Amino acid sequence: MVFVAYCILNQNSISDGTASYPGSIQELLELVCGSDVGIVQMSCPELVCLGLDRGNIDGGRYPVLEENTRIHKLMSQSPAAGTIRQLAQQLVLQISEYRNHGFDIRGIVGVNRSPTCGVDTTSRNSQEVVGKGVFIEVLRKELEKHNIHVETVGIKAFEPEKAVKTVKPLIWPIAK
Repeated sequence: MVFVAYCILNQNSISDGTASYPGSIQELLELVCGSDVGIVQMSCPELVCLGLDRGNIDGGRYPVLEENTRIHKLMSQSPAAGTIRQLAQQLVLQISEYRNHGFDIRGIVGVNRSPTCGVDTTSRNSQEVVGKGVFIEVLRKELEKHNIHVETVGIKAFEPEKAVKTVKPLIWPIAK
């Protein structure tokens, strides 16, 4: 099983018009679906907390990193922070359930630069910076609290070949 950020399977959930695909990131879906690995779509914390427009109907008119920084700040504050904690706890419960029933959790795939689901980079001060998004950071702490290790990798939708290379080791040797 592999857990993936919501926007990997549904690029339409990206609010600022920066989606790289009209639907899913096909290259990743082809890799995973061709590998007999189950896919779990994680909830989108931004969509759950702020809605599709992320609380700014004109967000698409701003530079992406500026808008992502605004979203990062909002997601770090109440009430979004409480919701993120609940989403992380629910995800840890799902991972535990699958593991308890013999499933091999191959990894979690986030989306770098994202204010919430960035793994290696996120957005702060209108820049892409090294660090984790708000949700991934809370999820990491929840997993540690439950003594669960799951490899987490970050990809960028607009770099599909690199994304496939990043995700393939998670599902290898299952990948064909």
